[in-house]
Amino acid sequence: MRKKAGRKSLVVLTAGMLSLSLLAGCGGNNNGNSANAGKDNSGNAAKNSSSNTATKADTGLDTSKKVELQFYMLGDAPKDLPIIQDEINKMAQEDLNATVKFNYTSWTDWDQKYKLLLSSGQAIDLIFTADWTQYQSYAKRGAFLALDDLLPKAAPELQKFVPASMWEDVKVDNKIYTVPATYKEYVTNGFVYREDLRKKYNLPAPTDLASYEAYMDGIAKNEPDLMPMSLNSDVGNNLHYIYTELNKMVGALPYGMGVKYETPTTVYSYWGSDEQKEELKTMKRWADKGFIPKNVLNIKDTMQDPITSGKAASMFGDNPTRYNDMKMKIATTHPDWELAYYPFGKTTGYATPVHPIHNGFAIPKSSKNPERALAFYQKLVLDKRYNQLTEYGVEGKNYTVEDGYYKMVGTSQSNGFTREGMNGWAWRNPEFMLFDKGFDGVKAIFDELDKIQKPDLFLGFAEDYSSYQAEKAALEQVEKQYLYPLQAGLVDDVDKGLETFMQKAKQAGLEKIQAEWTKQWNEYTAQKGIK
Repeated sequence: MRKKAGRKSLVVLTAGMLSLSLLAGCGGNNNGNSANAGKDNSGNAAKNSSSNTATKADTGLDTSKKVELQFYMLGDAPKDLPIIQDEINKMAQEDLNATVKFNYTSWTDWDQKYKLLLSSGQAIDLIFTADWTQYQSYAKRGAFLALDDLLPKAAPELQKFVPASMWEDVKVDNKIYTVPATYKEYVTNGFVYREDLRKKYNLPAPTDLASYEAYMDGIAKNEPDLMPMSLNSDVGNNLHYIYTELNKMVGALPYGMGVKYETPTTVYSYWGSDEQKEELKTMKRWADKGFIPKNVLNIKDTMQDPITSGKAASMFGDNPTRYNDMKMKIATTHPDWELAYYPFGKTTGYATPVHPIHNGFAIPKSSKNPERALAFYQKLVLDKRYNQLTEYGVEGKNYTVEDGYYKMVGTSQSNGFTREGMNGWAWRNPEFMLFDKGFDGVKAIFDELDKIQKPDLFLGFAEDYSSYQAEKAALEQVEKQYLYPLQAGLVDDVDKGLETFMQKAKQAGLEKIQAEWTKQWNEYTAQKGIK
């Protein structure tokens, strides 16, 4: 899970081509069926499958030299990070003769910073990966070390803990480059809205595009000082891709490609289609009504902050867990407010659980301590002391456990380490996880989505853009200049604006890109037997 809204992409580097220094690859082989040990039928770790003693460095790992590990995570660091880091280092020093420096990118321009971290040669030992950070493309171009040979030596218990099917699912070119999270969740979108305001003004509950627009109409009429919808400059993720998810498109397809979940072998150009024109005219209407601010392309706030601070009444889409995070924060600061959620799956008729690629950690090729880094990561996942300290903070100071439930100490403003404050989505261990009482509602949503779940068959697609990387870079500039304003509803004449964008996109090489991408997609679906 990610803290900010971001595209659930199918492996496309949004920030431009990688440095040529990433071109070298690494080898190895998988451990096979032994990784199934200790699993229940759900694919999560079975009880008692891990313990504090399970990760002792007893495999011949050389820990004679003290090292400092450089650990990189996306987003913003919690205020109490120095306290957590000091406590972790006391244990890591004793267990692995290592210390760790936890580094954070912040959410501002995180994708550019991520690209720079992986292309500059800077020494990094562990870094977060996901489909939306373009894991497959980075792995394919040699940014990460293959873990196949490292796992049995540096993290044998971790290798057993993760199901064999998950190791298989994260492979790129038959090699493992990331350690996947084993926690099953849904990060599909849903409408987030102020239910107390809906009740107060007798507004419709958002369940589809029309009812959501009617809800925002009511907010604009009755609460003129409140933004009907939270938005920021990332309109591609926060408007366009949410719109297409409601229309049953596969993931966040690049280059204006169109693929529907129900007909995955039929590929068409969404850009320039009547579908796109309808989307753009919807956004223009929303902008004219004041739902989309005129300065939206300059807004850098997170999507969630305006909801929790009372500046916005809704979000077009967010996932159930982030919805619960917002609800939990509001409960401590504004207990009279009520937040509600309606998952898109109930509208589209299906929902896809997260693919193992969605949260993970990799070892960049620039790592100076790959074995120690993997041994440390094993500790984060399998040692309860490390895991709960980095997920929840210090018990008694940051949280308490009451009747088996997590309870935050103080408020989200006063607490220096809220739940999962380190954005530790990738090292969640289902055996050690603590949930607040409000999460029972999220579990109820997950139970509903389980009834209509369908597998995510498409995140294994790893695009190779080497034959059109110049055209790709040129197209990205065209999108920024001509498409983003259209997607934000800022262009008065949608028809003329779309015509101009398509003309510029074709000049940049759109047709070449789409033809090659379609060829690769068809090869992937044929190889996987997807029909």
